[in-house]
Amino acid sequence: MDNPLNALGYKLLTTSLESDSPQEEKFGILTRRGFLLAAATLTSCAAAEPLKSGTLGRAGAAAAVKTTSNTAYRTPTTQGPVPRNPDMALDSNFSKANGISFSRVHVSGNYIAMTYDDGPHPQNTPRLLDMLRARNIKATFYVIGQSVNLYPQIVRRTVEEGHEIGNHSNTHRLLSKLSDSEISADLARCEEAIVRAAGVKPRTMRPPYGGLLQKQREMVHAQFGYPIILWSVDPLDWKRPGPSVVSSRILAGASAGGIVLSHDLHGQTVDSMPATLDALLRRGYQFVTVSQLLAMQTPVPTTQPAVAPANS
Repeated sequence: MDNPLNALGYKLLTTSLESDSPQEEKFGILTRRGFLLAAATLTSCAAAEPLKSGTLGRAGAAAAVKTTSNTAYRTPTTQGPVPRNPDMALDSNFSKANGISFSRVHVSGNYIAMTYDDGPHPQNTPRLLDMLRARNIKATFYVIGQSVNLYPQIVRRTVEEGHEIGNHSNTHRLLSKLSDSEISADLARCEEAIVRAAGVKPRTMRPPYGGLLQKQREMVHAQFGYPIILWSVDPLDWKRPGPSVVSSRILAGASAGGIVLSHDLHGQTVDSMPATLDALLRRGYQFVTVSQLLAMQTPVPTTQPAVAPANS
């Protein structure tokens, strides 16, 4: 039987993420504090110790937690054929010298990256994974460390099915308001949670609300090696406009080298994905992870000034 703290903790945590708006961030902090108090009351586990310097070195790796698969929310098999992303053996080893921040990547093919923030969610993320698997699509999931600790088996399944996991912070606070040491500790906690859950380290990060100052981006890039990943398409799905609106906004903004932002936290977003993904596949887009997109980056061509013909 599931630990009742899981359901309570996730309800408290996700309440603070419903608007995904930095203006409401201070209320989210209170909510997460409430979660920690509830955890202390309902379990005999001690509160987490302060993160010590060097707890998870860049070359180190904590042991993965063995958890059972969650099969309770599998989406029924799709009826009828769906378009499928082609099998592709693509490099994902990008150079740190490629850049620090990206909202899109200049590439030579019709490639696009789908990214999903704020998970894992106990019902919506497994549904989304089923949809992606039916279409042979690999995506990138920017997860919150606290949620990873609640649902490590979902993160493990995500990695097992070939998707990429990115760091979206441990507490979903507005990082631009934090000190460098607070940012480092928060990102390190999220990385630790991902390693414990699935045995892999995130290679990129996305700041909550996109909020990270340039000097902070440089610090994160230097310390963790993370490129800071923003987006080229934002359907504003956190406002819950309905599946058809989410789909139409993504389709209207899609372009080669684009990075699409959405949230597997929201059921409406997941509901919009079959129509969205199928339409993009029929337009000829090929889906890749963010790391694969970064690895295929090509130089932006420079415009050469026109040369006047020589007099004969």
